Order: sequence, then structure tokens, then C-alpha cells
Amino acid sequence: MRIEHIAMYVGDLEAARDFFVKYLGGTSNAGYHNKNTGFRSYFISFDDGARLELMNKPGVADADSSHEHAGYAHIAFSVGSEEKVDELTEVLRGAGYEVRSGPRTTGDGYYESCIAVIEGNVIEITV
Repeated sequence: MRIEHIAMYVGDLEAARDFFVKYLGGTSNAGYHNKNTGFRSYFISFDDGARLELMNKPGVADADSSHEHAGYAHIAFSVGSEEKVDELTEVLRGAGYEVRSGPRTTGDGYYESCIAVIEGNVIEITV
């Protein structure tokens, strides 16, 4: 068994799509729009087969992602080396994204940084 995809609601669908394509090497489909409900989405595909569905629908409330809470905490992306973790972290910092931690080696041995990217949602960049 494998996870087929992960989905997240976002307010600015195009900005979210552009982030995952520009910084994390994803490839976007042409998108989907249900004119009856206003639901819109893009699937972002990554080289290893993983997919992320970005969704938007009128009336979906923003979550307060400024602190820890029950539920999904982050999405982790492996970039292959500590040097690449450092490089991407600095690129994202330079682009104005909030680096919440790292780069660092965690107590359980991961070399990572955690960055608030799309509307406060956190991605982890790891080896």
C-alpha cells in the first residue's frame, strides 16, 4: 500500500501551485474547476511519484497555523543532502518565507529545516 496523494485547501491557489513548482520541482496539471460549487484544484506531481492536491473552494475557513495543534503538522520534502537543505532554506528565507527552525540535526537524527510557506502551512526540508 502507498499514499496516493495528500490534499490541502489554500486561499491563493495559483500562488500555492507556483511555490511547489518553482521551489520544489513539482509539475502541475492544467487544473480542475467545478462551476457549480466553485471548487478548484491542481495536482502537483513530483519525480518519485508523490502527488499533492491543492484545493480552493468558496467558504472554506482559514485555519490558525501559527501554533502546534492536533492534525497534520507538515509535509516533508527530501532534497538529498545537507548542502541542498542549507541552500533551499536560504533561497526560501531570501524570498521572504519564515524559517521556523533549522537547518539543524534533530534529536532523532534528521537534518532539516521547517519553513512556513503557503498561508502558514509548514514544509520540512530534509536530506
